[in-house]
Amino acid sequence: MAALRRFLLAAFVLGLGFSITLSETALALLTALWLWTLRSPDGRAQARWPLGGPVLALSGVTVLSALASGHPASSLVAAKGLLLVAALYVTADFLEGAAAADRFLWALGLVVAVAAGFGLLQVSLCPGLGVAERAPRWLYHRCDRAHAFFSIYMTLAGILNLVLLATLPRMLPGRAFRAWALPPWLLSFAAFIATFTRGAWLGFVAGALALLPAARRRTRWLIVVGLVVVVGGLLAMPYQVRVRFLTLYELRHRILTMADPHDVGVTERVYMWRSGLAMWREHPWLGVGPGGVKREYHAYALPEAAKKRTGHVHNTPLQILVERGVLGLAAWLWLFGAFYGRAIGLLRRLPPEAARERALVAGSLAAVTGFLVAGLSEYNFGDSEVAMVAWAIMALPFVVEANARSAG
Repeated sequence: MAALRRFLLAAFVLGLGFSITLSETALALLTALWLWTLRSPDGRAQARWPLGGPVLALSGVTVLSALASGHPASSLVAAKGLLLVAALYVTADFLEGAAAADRFLWALGLVVAVAAGFGLLQVSLCPGLGVAERAPRWLYHRCDRAHAFFSIYMTLAGILNLVLLATLPRMLPGRAFRAWALPPWLLSFAAFIATFTRGAWLGFVAGALALLPAARRRTRWLIVVGLVVVVGGLLAMPYQVRVRFLTLYELRHRILTMADPHDVGVTERVYMWRSGLAMWREHPWLGVGPGGVKREYHAYALPEAAKKRTGHVHNTPLQILVERGVLGLAAWLWLFGAFYGRAIGLLRRLPPEAARERALVAGSLAAVTGFLVAGLSEYNFGDSEVAMVAWAIMALPFVVEANARSAG
């Protein structure tokens, strides 16, 4: 049984970087294996149920919203993404101690670094926009922005954002530093930039800054200076510098237009947010139901908006509010509020010499912060590949907590 569990966990990690089919299949089998262990009293007694209350609340509101939507069947199908919360419980239950959690995270980091390498290969070999695509399709399709094996660059950016932040404490000076892990981390960071995904960039900055309260003074300065150097370096790039098709001026342009109200990407999001609020006002308590934005957005699209149909409104809290109402948003906020409460409390209790444990908890906090901030401009909670990684990384503080409790 233990060997099967290790094999499935390895397949799950591998799938997170290369194949959603593999990751979802492995997760389903891991979940079945986990449920099988609950058949015995000892299994139920040893099972970990982190965030059980808010997860049940969000699940309950989601089902109620689907049933009240007027389209219960399609809404329940659209809500299937919530089943990915199994990644939280499987990871928390199957990782036995901080050492196992550490190996899990490093394996995930290496897998994602390989995917990042393929993403950089895409942009370096891309013939440019307007040129007929070549084979293989995964390499040349929409290759102007790195997306590796995923269908869109935002998915790669979301996964890289989570993993880069979760492993960032190991890149900083201190007892947790691992020099051998720096090259794959930098490779992933380069691909992260090459996704051109501004919301994920903001999420990374927010997640890195979230490490400051628990960091030593020298480490704080290193984080701040590092962020300033990276952003300043991109802004200082001369217009004429090029790497293959990739004009570094474009990177500078993407940064400078983040807050530009006339930028096309920004204005379209504002239109979506206004339409989303109009939808919510008509269904304030339980929303329009999961999948409701895709069904009904066309009736609320603004005349000046370019997109008249969409499946989400490019903002995770607003998407939750529109589709699951005030009750759904309250449950969602409770979920992440409870996570922060438990993780921050644990980080404060861990002694300074517990470097590995502190790095796992701090990295998880940073990753979730980056995930939530990136979700203000993208519905990453509804992106299955990104959500699975987020749930798995959220489990790490609870593995550390259980290990510390048993050791005490």
